[in-house]
Amino acid sequence: MAAVLHHRGPDDSGMWADGAAGIALAHRRLSILDLSPSGHQPMVSPSGRFVIVFNGEIYNHLSLRQERGELPWRGHSDTETLLAGFEAWGVEATLQKTVGMFAIALWDREDRSLYLARDRMGEKPLYYGWQKNCFLFGSELKALKVHPAFEGEIDRDALTLLLRHNYVPAPHTIYKDIHKLLPGTMIRFSAVDGKTVVGDVPKPYWSMRSAVDNSLADPFVGRDHEAVTSLEARLKQSIGLQMIADVPLGAFLSGGVDSSTVVALMQAQSSRPVKTFTIGFEEEGYNEAVYARAVAKHLGTDHTELYVSSDETRAVIPRLPTLYDEPFSDSSQIPTFLVSKMARQHVTVALSGDGGDELFGGYNRYSLMSTIWRYVRRVPRGVRHAAVLAIQALPPETWNRVCDPLARMLPKHLRAVQLGDKVYKLAEILECADPEAIYYGLLSHWRQPANVVIGANEPDTVLTDPRASKGLPDIEQYMMYLDTVSYLPDDILVKMDRAAMGASLETRVPFLDHHVVEFAWRLPLSMKIRNGQGKWILRQVLDKYVPKALIDRPKMGFGVPIGSWLRSPLREWAEELLGEERLRREGYFNPAPVRRKWNEHLSGKRNWQYHLWDVLMFQAWLEHQKS
Repeated sequence: MAAVLHHRGPDDSGMWADGAAGIALAHRRLSILDLSPSGHQPMVSPSGRFVIVFNGEIYNHLSLRQERGELPWRGHSDTETLLAGFEAWGVEATLQKTVGMFAIALWDREDRSLYLARDRMGEKPLYYGWQKNCFLFGSELKALKVHPAFEGEIDRDALTLLLRHNYVPAPHTIYKDIHKLLPGTMIRFSAVDGKTVVGDVPKPYWSMRSAVDNSLADPFVGRDHEAVTSLEARLKQSIGLQMIADVPLGAFLSGGVDSSTVVALMQAQSSRPVKTFTIGFEEEGYNEAVYARAVAKHLGTDHTELYVSSDETRAVIPRLPTLYDEPFSDSSQIPTFLVSKMARQHVTVALSGDGGDELFGGYNRYSLMSTIWRYVRRVPRGVRHAAVLAIQALPPETWNRVCDPLARMLPKHLRAVQLGDKVYKLAEILECADPEAIYYGLLSHWRQPANVVIGANEPDTVLTDPRASKGLPDIEQYMMYLDTVSYLPDDILVKMDRAAMGASLETRVPFLDHHVVEFAWRLPLSMKIRNGQGKWILRQVLDKYVPKALIDRPKMGFGVPIGSWLRSPLREWAEELLGEERLRREGYFNPAPVRRKWNEHLSGKRNWQYHLWDVLMFQAWLEHQKS
């Protein structure tokens, strides 16, 4: 089990077992703090009571040592600090004192109890579950899969969630009876009679919803410049703590607001040029390298950029089922792995700007939703329904022919290809009864995935929980909260962790320090979205370090042209995976809707790239399971 996680920890390995208790712990180490044998894991506490395996970093562990008092410390690893905390304060209290990212397994030899815990925002993964009366857990599913007890029955219900969201949300996994531990929670399993193991339900030691409610109840009441100064100080502190490492460290730089802010505040606290990394692409509309280069030059970083061809980019696709142990279809997984692989040639740790959009209102849907709904709700439902019928009376390709000549009259940055798809998207919005329904529609790929997956029912998630919006004052904050507890941990952070760790690179996310998160939610919405533009306050911080002219431009996603690739260089590969006879034989997908979208995509009638990539990533993953 440890050997298949070599990529997560190539520097050292260790095992500890207690045969009488029926437990074994294994660890792969990526050495970041205390490179000596004093940081070796599994680690036993000085009293012998606790044994730990731990993936991640505790950024405030030096201050925890001070709080713990004088002890005969063996080394300066944060693992040893955690053990000292568990012995002095208990498990839950110690977790609450930490600032960091982690997945922890702790065996209490005295109580014969196993504790599993995951960091507040979900940066580090932790899977667990029962298979053939054996309890398994690990950082990636591949570790569980090689255990002799692993059965690996595919959960068809979870597959419907993949088709809707392009990821399988926690606590679900693609396998039955295997779960993801939710962010900010811990769970305890106890041996009650030497044979039977009883597990508690996951218990939150920190709750994002409670943090939101507490922050909204204690709003920031200062002026704009005071808020900017306060945010800058908190970000500097978070970034300063995350720059502590005994190995080379750098940062990803796209040239956007989030990554540029992180790099600017790193450079402000560094006596030498910060190492920064970006990746460039041949395809127009997908290349941010030129913007990153300009920011790097202004800040004086030690900048490395790598331009990759389409062939080099596509060559990553066969590796995806290995990098992502369950099907995962956010196509920006491809460039994320490439930039991680490139950065690992120079550093062992890289900081990223993830989380800025969710905390500070950066996604376009946040700034546009109120405007969209203000116009839509003015139109009576009956009129809206008639408009939808009129739109759908013409096929999308007809709308393309009608609209494309008009689009060519617009400025280049406002043009949109295949406007028929956009018109049909408008029809979907017109059918919605409220802004929450619009938001859910924007997050959905396949609208009725249970009709596509054979023998499946789509499970409820936090996104379908009517209690989720209770107490949130407006639709923007409703969306920001739900994105923070769903899209961020289950898509963005999964993508980054597996891609980076696949290259044996540790990533750190300063925006997700919980002190920054809690402060961000104290800020009024007007300090995040102002004059139709998101991340207002973050831009004010960045303006102190980087000229606006280098940053102000339309938001660009970190993606690849999957749609055009499927029509040309990937067509043969996709056709093999989407063959009607193959789909029927494997028995997971109803072939008709899949083949219909595939044929429409190939003909150019519609752009179904996201829907098809969802199915293709499952099919490629399934094929890998057979090998």
